[in-house]
Amino acid sequence: MSEQVVIIGASGHGKVVADIIQNSGDHVVGFLDDAPDSARDFMGFPILGNVDEFQDYKNYSFVVAIGNASIREKIATKLCGVNWYTAIHPSAIISDMEVSVGEGTVIMANAVVNAGTSIGKHCIINSSAVVEHDNYIEDFVHISVGAKLAGTVRIGKKTWVGIGASVSNNICVCENCMIGAGAVIVKNIEIAGTYIGVPAKILQKSNE
Repeated sequence: MSEQVVIIGASGHGKVVADIIQNSGDHVVGFLDDAPDSARDFMGFPILGNVDEFQDYKNYSFVVAIGNASIREKIATKLCGVNWYTAIHPSAIISDMEVSVGEGTVIMANAVVNAGTSIGKHCIINSSAVVEHDNYIEDFVHISVGAKLAGTVRIGKKTWVGIGASVSNNICVCENCMIGAGAVIVKNIEIAGTYIGVPAKILQKSNE
């Protein structure tokens, strides 16, 4: 029996999540979105209301389709107790050997997750990202399109690894970091902030 899913966030990311749900044989009930100018429908799916109206749909599963980690965390906290949908595109390659994926996480088309990896709750593993063996990815992390994590990498909570960025093996990146597009991480990051360049260096410390 197919799962019935409400998507939070009627945006570009929401389009991709809807596509994953449909390709997985499940059903998109509609979207919840707080944007004041939200139309009545989005890509042919109904806009059901704003996020505070989630109580009206508690018989369904939910997934948050919002890229910003702090907003994902806020919504996940607000909707405590609902059934979360974990969206994995059929083309993603997920090892059968000791891989765990937390609730509400989205793994997009052509992503690779190798053996021994643990992925937390409400993460995004974007299209064609590579997550090598024995990685530990904490909650609300976003691994962007084409980013590559080598073996035995740890990524802290709410960190965003940008498009095409690379993290060398045996590296720890602390929480609340922004790794810029194309950056290369070759040593541990212990101070929250924005990192850019090859090799990556800190541009600005985080305010969180």
